[in-house]
Order: sequence, then structure tokens, then C-alpha cells
Amino acid sequence: MRDFAEQTVVITGAASGLGQAIVRRFVDLKARVYAVDLDAARLTELQTALNGAIEPVVCDVTDLPMVERALSPIPADVLINSAGITGKTNLRSYEVDPANVELVFRVNFFGSYHTSRALLPGMVERGYGRVLHIASIAGKEGNAGMLAYSASKAAVIGMAKVQGKELAETGVTVNAIAPAVIRTPLVDAMPVEQVRYMTDKIPMKRTGSLDELVDMVQFIVSPQASFTTAFTFDLTGGRATY
Repeated sequence: MRDFAEQTVVITGAASGLGQAIVRRFVDLKARVYAVDLDAARLTELQTALNGAIEPVVCDVTDLPMVERALSPIPADVLINSAGITGKTNLRSYEVDPANVELVFRVNFFGSYHTSRALLPGMVERGYGRVLHIASIAGKEGNAGMLAYSASKAAVIGMAKVQGKELAETGVTVNAIAPAVIRTPLVDAMPVEQVRYMTDKIPMKRTGSLDELVDMVQFIVSPQASFTTAFTFDLTGGRATY
């Protein structure tokens, strides 16, 4: 059974927030980490902060040809799709600009689809792999005022179910995780009213921490998590009981 020191891990949305926290954990675990993000400057800063311990990959996950050129050659054992945006929030669905809905889907759903499309064939060929799509409780329940985000994360959950079932006999697992509010720069940038609305739904009456999320991510993509696929893990402080 391999530990992460023998594995290659690809993480999108790597330059900030959830993605950066995940990158730091897998660097600590001695994995070979490919940190994927569109923000070249932040990737360089992260590489410097981590003493060169990552392979930075400047890539727009919404651009399939770019993703295929950048990622297909990587012999990935693990793919963690963390890249995501909320889009415009605190608006009723009929008030949202269709262009903003499309943009959110391009990043949140198609970004995860593109990267998994690029890396899954190699995993299947080698007979081992772990893919984790970071979704949201909004994808299960829908958050009022967050049409694009909720719908795109629901699509991500659906994709994890399909991919996990398709590959169930290959040694490759595909799962999703559905956090409630995790305190990140992305959440800090949202309207206070929207964050309060989401936090009030959590029985624990608090946001989740980055450490709590990263601990669960580490388990889901570990060799030990070998009999769970096509599943969406809960990280919601009691909000989701199904």
C-alpha cells in the first residue's frame, strides 16, 4: 500500500483558499504536487513560500485544449478539483445575468470535467487513481440567492456519481465532498447577508475550518479509502443528514 510520498497529486485552484491549504498538506506528506491555477503570480509566490516543493502549472481549467496540453502528460495518482467561483450572489434567479451563470458553470463544472477527462484515462490504464471533486452543500440543497453556484455544484455531484460508477472496477475511485461554509477568501468576498444565511442553516452555528476540510480530503484520496466511490461526503456541521 503506497503512501503519499510515492504519489503524484494534481490540485486545481491551488493558489488560494481551499486549494492552497490542500497543496500545503500534500507537500507536508511528501507527495509530488502539481499546483494548477490561472494566477501565475500567486503560484510563484506559493512555490517560493514552499521552497520549490511544488510544480506550478499555469492553466485555465475552462479551456479544454490548454488543460489537455498541461495535464495529460502528468502520471497522476490523485486529482483534487478545488477551482471554483461563486459568481454573483444575493440575487433571485431571474435577476442573475445569464453570462454570469455560464461563467460559473465553465469554472465549477466544466473545469472539473476537463481535468478529469485529461487525467482519468491514465489512471485507468495504470489501474489506480483517486479523483475528488469539491462540490458544496448548495449542490444538494440549493442556496437561495445562489443559482449559478448551487446548480453548478449539483452538476459536479452528478458527475462524481457517473464517473465513480463507470470506473468502479478499474481501481480508480471518483467522489465528491459537499462542505457547508468553510472560512476562505472566497467566502470573505461574499455579501455578509449571504454568509449569514448559509451559516444560520448549520446546527453547529459556525463555519468549518480549512483543517477540517483538508483532513477529510486526505482520507478520501488515500489508498485506504478503496471501497467508496460515486459518493458525496458530508462536511456540514449537521446541516445535511442524508
